[in-house]
Amino acid sequence: MCGLCGEIRWDGTPVYEGAIERMMEVLAPRGPEASGVFRVHDRMVFGHRRLKIMDLGDGSHQPMVDDDLGLGLVFNGAIYNHPDLRNELETMGYAFRTHGDTEVLLKAYHAWGESFVHKLKGMFAFVIWKQDSGEMLLVRDRLGIKPLYYSRQPHRFRFASTLPALLTGDDIDTTIDPVALHHYMSFHAVVPAPHTIIKGVRKLPPATMVRIDADGGWHETTYWQMTCSDPAHPSELDEEGWKDRLETELRAAISRRMVADVPVGVLLSGGVDSSLVVGMLAEEGQKDLQTFSVGFESVGGEKGDEFAYSDIIARHYGTRHHRIEVPSPKVLDTLPACIQSMSEPMVSHDVIGFYLLSQTVSEHIKVVQSGQGADEVFGGYSWYPPLAGSADPVADYARVFFDRSHDEYADIMHPSLVESDHSRRLVEEHFARAGAIDPVDKALRLDTTIMLVDDPVKRVDNMTMAWGLEARVPFLDHELVEMAASMPSTLKVRGDGKWVLKEVARRVIPSEVIDRPKGYFPVPALKHLRGDYLAMVKDALYAPAAKQRGLFQSAYVERLLAAPSDHITPLKGSKLWQLGLLELWLQTHGIE
Repeated sequence: MCGLCGEIRWDGTPVYEGAIERMMEVLAPRGPEASGVFRVHDRMVFGHRRLKIMDLGDGSHQPMVDDDLGLGLVFNGAIYNHPDLRNELETMGYAFRTHGDTEVLLKAYHAWGESFVHKLKGMFAFVIWKQDSGEMLLVRDRLGIKPLYYSRQPHRFRFASTLPALLTGDDIDTTIDPVALHHYMSFHAVVPAPHTIIKGVRKLPPATMVRIDADGGWHETTYWQMTCSDPAHPSELDEEGWKDRLETELRAAISRRMVADVPVGVLLSGGVDSSLVVGMLAEEGQKDLQTFSVGFESVGGEKGDEFAYSDIIARHYGTRHHRIEVPSPKVLDTLPACIQSMSEPMVSHDVIGFYLLSQTVSEHIKVVQSGQGADEVFGGYSWYPPLAGSADPVADYARVFFDRSHDEYADIMHPSLVESDHSRRLVEEHFARAGAIDPVDKALRLDTTIMLVDDPVKRVDNMTMAWGLEARVPFLDHELVEMAASMPSTLKVRGDGKWVLKEVARRVIPSEVIDRPKGYFPVPALKHLRGDYLAMVKDALYAPAAKQRGLFQSAYVERLLAAPSDHITPLKGSKLWQLGLLELWLQTHGIE
């Protein structure tokens, strides 16, 4: 796992290497163990920070350049099937000098051209360039697990693994993007690619490949799409057949994510998903497995941990378990550093949980598996069952998922920022696309390919990488996702949701972890804003930068500050924290 950056110019001006070094300073936590810079013909410079996970030797340092092939590469991620690809390439006559996945990527591109991306199993964001022509290829993995941000102007193109790295340049338009702002305030703080909260930075969408010609020509391709089941053509599998297939695919996804030259642990929340990962690894024969859980102080009568369930799994499988208990003052003290580590504003309360958990985990281990993604892929959220048979799935989805209606948005925002109902239109467009007929499948596809990417997955990547920790997500194995999408939605949303996954879990883990109310990763202090937390948010919203920016109507801010707990979103988040976090993020990153 790493951080990458670079710049290419078309105006005849050499790239200033100091700009690359500044970006690499911001990226240092993502790759604290090695760094490198490579210049091509003065007009292209690439930088890389490395976390050593595969092939621990210096031979796999990046940027990696192969003069014989005329190619160079900067890469962030992990290719789990790299040993199989290496064997295939060796039969074609390619010779290797390293043992990791980076060199395999270079030679795979040389051997198969742009179609090589279909052979990759893993998470990845990378840039390959041709030494002679200067042509570049940018690629992001199918489910957007690894990020890739960029700033594009007629005279230059700049990219990095994080948005704050790009802000080190002095020519970024930091004006608020009204489309992104609408999504942030309405679509549960999810800002889908290519937008970010500022106009001057965009992000490559998942499953996207971009070829940039030597003269700056831009060719963008979507190389993978999620296709759901067709009720008119039902599968021949019965319920037991689906359970067997799911178990086989999940075991394969978890197993391939153990490919590393360092130990791999598990983030154990105590829920079904992470517990199932632990159980399957134990059944596979993994020894001395380390597991990690985090919990917070209760506030307002709301419990802040699920240790009772994570302890059951840790005891049952005899893992080396680490329980991290976080007192409320530590959350407050750590929030500034957590916000500094956010590539974009992340309003979900559990982001601080992942940040503090990752800090402790990184003291013991460099790679972990996480249960992230199972709810979106297998229908674990409360808004899925009501969509079954819906006559108006867009309206039904918006009612339970959106933080506020467009009318409310128009009442509380500065008039210059109010355009059309961008979030409603986004859902309408996605639900209308081919490949999903059933209303539940439409929502599952939207959440898996959009919401998941720019909320839970981004959160886990940012917070783990802030401490040089690599997080792997087996539930987002693309073959597992494809299998789940082909499954009838009724098998997923039956009961309280995730029915088929829970049925498979019964074959592996203790039932008391399965048959219980659905839990979350709660941080009560950020939902029930009181005392110092309320003061921090108030200071941010009253700061001169916030006053000058003028995003929100002052009367609305006053209402929220007067009674924070009275203003909760349908998904049980704090509307005040949503405002405060946005301003805290903008001020932290110096955006005026």
